[in-house]
Amino acid sequence: MTKEPILDVAQLAHVEIYSTDLEGSVKFFREILGMEESQREGNSVYMRAYEDFYHNTLIITASDEAGLGHIGWRATSPQALERRVQALEELGYGIGWIDGDVGHGRAYQFKTPDGHKMEILWDVEYYEAPEDQKTPLLNRPQKRPNRGVPVRRIDHVNLMASETNKNVEFLEEALGFKVRERILDEDNKDIAAWMSVSNLVHDVAIMGDALGEKGRLHHICYWYGYPQHLMDVADLLVEGGFQIEAGPGKHGVTQGNFLYVLEPGGNRVELFGDSGYQIFDPAWKTVEWKGADLEHAIIWHGSNLPAEFFEYATPVRAKSPVENV
Repeated sequence: MTKEPILDVAQLAHVEIYSTDLEGSVKFFREILGMEESQREGNSVYMRAYEDFYHNTLIITASDEAGLGHIGWRATSPQALERRVQALEELGYGIGWIDGDVGHGRAYQFKTPDGHKMEILWDVEYYEAPEDQKTPLLNRPQKRPNRGVPVRRIDHVNLMASETNKNVEFLEEALGFKVRERILDEDNKDIAAWMSVSNLVHDVAIMGDALGEKGRLHHICYWYGYPQHLMDVADLLVEGGFQIEAGPGKHGVTQGNFLYVLEPGGNRVELFGDSGYQIFDPAWKTVEWKGADLEHAIIWHGSNLPAEFFEYATPVRAKSPVENV
């Protein structure tokens, strides 16, 4: 008998990243990616893309180390929020309630088995454009910015984990995520899994940490919708002296057109030229990549990813002396 799906989590609401160069990070997201600064509070800057409807989808917080602050998920209703809180507490991963933060109301915080901090919430503040930023396109929250090559919305987050399967199973059981695609080793254990609660191929990905570390961030991703914009922003990045790590190219997994770049605060950012395909089938069968099929899984076309792509994550950790031999 098919297990009843959990439909209590709606979407990725926001991501907080730690930056070792706060103003450099803000300038990168504002001037290159065309994002808007919504507010400043303490050591944090709250930002959003021009088609993000919420007050903010990115929080950049000054820190001595780059990495993940937390991930915010929006529930489908106040009742759904309470159901997920009960499940998280029963599983033993809850931290507790907070009264709220800039841009949203009360939220319940918890950690994954690997230690990634997350929160789930319902009440959000919607962006209200000032008069000079209002657009006659009524289904868009503001005018398209005229600086950089502006991204349109937040897309997903990719996390590194010491135990991939344990974290994948947690997201399935606690929050109702569905595994859309996965890469398996010879023992049919997850090397990586792409998971979503929405129609996207993934709202979050979990990848095995090549260094065996816990709780690291591989990348955050913002979406363009037009593959040509990856070529356009690549020009700005090269001329601006930013380090493009890989791309533009196309993944086999998710079919996403990608470009990876390191922002000044030390975190990896992926830019999606489009979001690949979307999933509407409620009985979707997980796509499994293994063996000979792996040739086309990571790179469908474009240059190969550098070896550091599977090791570099934030906080940055060095290989052990044994691994360097």
